[in-house]
Amino acid sequence: MAEKVKLSILGISFSQVQAGAYALIFSEENGIRRLPIVIGTPEAQSIAIIMEGITPPRPLSHDLIHSIFKSLKIELVEVYIYKFEDGAFYSELLLRQHGQEFKIDSRTSDAVAIAIRTNSPIYTNEEIMRKMAIVFDEQNPSSTPEQVSQDIKEENDDNLANFSVDTLKNRLDEAVKKEEYEQATRLRDEINRRQNNRS
Repeated sequence: MAEKVKLSILGISFSQVQAGAYALIFSEENGIRRLPIVIGTPEAQSIAIIMEGITPPRPLSHDLIHSIFKSLKIELVEVYIYKFEDGAFYSELLLRQHGQEFKIDSRTSDAVAIAIRTNSPIYTNEEIMRKMAIVFDEQNPSSTPEQVSQDIKEENDDNLANFSVDTLKNRLDEAVKKEEYEQATRLRDEINRRQNNRS
């Protein structure tokens, strides 16, 4: 069985690369790795309002699911992000009702939006962390917002296909130092794509 890694939500950042998308940033418990996952605007808003303690005037879809769980005495035991394939993360909900357990397939963003409402733990596995996580070194100071914004603009104007893997890795290190997880995700994906094509 794959070794599980417990995650906590570090925050949500606006995507500088993909219009209408956000990067949901997880941190591993008692570790320095960060796992960025790109999610859509509705899911980002649904997660953000809970993180910020906002109550919407009418229940959102994830609030409705939470209400159904409470009424039917369904417990969300955990969310498990178990696979990354073709650019998408795959998750499942482990539910328990009257002593019976059920595993339900889910989009990761929906699973997290429900988990944050039920205070349920979120896990992934060591394989995903090894391949997809970014190591964050807290000893490195962050750049100013102006420098970061300029770097992102320059990076977005570049075609990553024109750069060597070594150059991409150097840029990935710089993006991580500046805590620009969305840009780091883009660079990481390009590096992984090239390495997978070689094998």
